[in-house]
Amino acid sequence: MTVRQLLSVQDTASKRLYSVKEAAIYLGLSPRTLYNGISEKSKNPFPIKPKHYGKRRLFEKEDLDAFADSLK
Repeated sequence: MTVRQLLSVQDTASKRLYSVKEAAIYLGLSPRTLYNGISEKSKNPFPIKPKHYGKRRLFEKEDLDAFADSLK
């Protein structure tokens, strides 16, 4: 993870909704992996469904935390 990404994660710590890129960094995944998982045609769908605001897809921090905790 680059310094820029780490700073981005720190800046978004107080946010409630994360973009796909922010959510991927927060979870330690590639943004492409997350985009592939939320695609309608995905063979291996991501377990968290994003909220849709226009063309934007946003993930709630609580959902991301619950997903990360379930991996332990």
